[in-house]
Amino acid sequence: MATSSIVFLAVVAGLILLLISIYNKLVSLKNRFQNSFAQIDVQLKRRYDLIPNLVETAKEYIRHERETLEAVIAARNEAAAGLKAVGGDPAKAGAMGKLMGAEGMLASALGRLNVVMEAYPDLKANENMMQLTEELSSTENRIAFARQAYNDSVMEYNTYRQSFPAIVVAGNFGHREDATLLEFDNREALEQAPQVRF
Repeated sequence: MATSSIVFLAVVAGLILLLISIYNKLVSLKNRFQNSFAQIDVQLKRRYDLIPNLVETAKEYIRHERETLEAVIAARNEAAAGLKAVGGDPAKAGAMGKLMGAEGMLASALGRLNVVMEAYPDLKANENMMQLTEELSSTENRIAFARQAYNDSVMEYNTYRQSFPAIVVAGNFGHREDATLLEFDNREALEQAPQVRF
């Protein structure tokens, strides 16, 4: 009788340790992808801060391209609103979808601005513009690297959450849905960061 009680207690203790291990791993992986998104958040805000300066500098040279400049600012504001809607919680699938769409529109608007600015040699030679475009290009590269790290973290979390035995208990621990990968609607933006050349 005592042996069966010991075996029963050992099995129960083993199950409890397994549940604790699954819970801790889910929390760790979720924290990792949320931290990865925080790195994207920092870089996106940096880009959003650079864009108005870029537009202001360009405005002096390309006054009759007002629609293009307004489109860039509108897309920047929409992307900033999308980032704010995510609110640092990339597990919000709907908000992430809005951010991804807005980022695609912003990349497209920046691409159109780049095409327009190619026709203005004085603007391309402007020292302030060259510095801003260098900072913007650097930021785009940082965003790409941060997005890759985030997507890797999300994939690791989703894979573990969907695996057995974690899938059996994940919902009970508050991990009911997969995290959302950060992809852009604009496939060109996904494959290549906006090129700002002067």
